[in-house]
Amino acid sequence: MKHLNRLWKRGQDFLGVDYPIMAGAMTWISDHRFVSKIANAGGFGCLAAGNQPPELFAQEIDKTRAATDKPFATNLITIAPSYQDHLKIALDKGVEFLIFAGSFPRASEIKLAKQSGSKVLAFASNDSIAKRMIHSGVDGLMLEGSEAGGHIGHVSLTVLLQHVLFHHDEIPIFVAGGIATGEMMAHLLLMGAAGVQMGTRFILSDECEVHPDFKKAFIKARSRDAIATPSVGSELNVVAVRAIRNKGMDEFSDMQMELILKKRRGEITKTEAQFEVEKFWMGALKNAVQDGDIERGSLMAGQCVGLVNKTQSIREIFDEMIQEGEQTLEKIVSKLNA
Repeated sequence: MKHLNRLWKRGQDFLGVDYPIMAGAMTWISDHRFVSKIANAGGFGCLAAGNQPPELFAQEIDKTRAATDKPFATNLITIAPSYQDHLKIALDKGVEFLIFAGSFPRASEIKLAKQSGSKVLAFASNDSIAKRMIHSGVDGLMLEGSEAGGHIGHVSLTVLLQHVLFHHDEIPIFVAGGIATGEMMAHLLLMGAAGVQMGTRFILSDECEVHPDFKKAFIKARSRDAIATPSVGSELNVVAVRAIRNKGMDEFSDMQMELILKKRRGEITKTEAQFEVEKFWMGALKNAVQDGDIERGSLMAGQCVGLVNKTQSIREIFDEMIQEGEQTLEKIVSKLNA
């Protein structure tokens, strides 16, 4: 790994891992079992707080620590109902890495996290937000393009790289969205990324304990099947979700219209309507992941789903990523020396 070790050393040192390849925090999937297996294989796991009851989240942290002595992160959703409880638990337990997602953490929250000894990462969707987060004291940034699965922003990774990655080297920057091969990882590292994050590809790891039909849907899907949910009007400010299209996604448009009409009649508030949307997605995701309802459940997947067509062990995924990455860098060196 002569070339890779040179390019990803910053990410290795920052995360304290063999491979700065992060497994994205996926609700109902990234639990203590999955996170510890990623960590023990040399990668970096992210425990998903999601909408978990606080006591369950605390148990998940303890169980992860019991299963691995490697570093891992907790992913905190700033707009989740139990966010403040999750943050307090993570700080009290001295979790080494905190990744803020959903929205942007307050400067005071970043300060508290750093005072507790945690390293803080936050997402940035443009250059001004990146500067704001760096000024607030984050230790690292996450760039996630709209190619990713689950809740997504509006900007593709290729544009985010030009907006943010190329202009900031003060802190490590990790990139995500549509990444599934060692070739792409190698090129992103050359561009200055400290490491990469993948979600969709890790779904097809043998160790990922989702329903077999969930994995079959991923293997069958093409890239164009992973679409962003349509937004009906602008009244609810619904955050788009990228998933494999099925009946459940088609029915989501009807649900939005129903909520909008209820809001207009004064039956629910905007906040209540938005909560109903999130509850729908979390429930639909659970139905797909745990029960195998691939017709009406949520099949959250990135567009790189078209690049993955087999199940492998986590070890095999890492080995393949490393082999492809090193071979790609060798080819680049040969071209430069030609």
